[in-house]
Amino acid sequence: MPALWIAHVTVTDEEAYGKYAKLAGPAIEKHGGYFIARAARFVQLEGKERPRNVVARFPSVEAAVECYNSPEYQEALSHARDASERELMVVETTE
Repeated sequence: MPALWIAHVTVTDEEAYGKYAKLAGPAIEKHGGYFIARAARFVQLEGKERPRNVVARFPSVEAAVECYNSPEYQEALSHARDASERELMVVETTE
C-alpha cells in the first residue's frame, strides 16, 4: 500500500535548512517518493501550528522508512536538526 510522509516544520535557521532541502529532495526521489504538498497554503484546525508542512507519497511505508534511514537522507537531516523544530510521520494510505 502507498504511504504518506507528513512533516510539520518550523524553520529556525533558513540557511542551514536550505542545505537540508537541497539534499532531501533527491534522497526522497531515490526511494520512490515525490512531493504532493510542499510549504503550501494550509488551515490549522487543531494542535500546534507549524508554518511549513510537507507531504510526500511513497510506494509503501517500508520505502518511506528506508528513505528516512538512508545515508543520503541522514546527511540531509544533519542540516535540519539544529535548524528546525519538526514532527515527521509516515501513514499508510487506504488506496
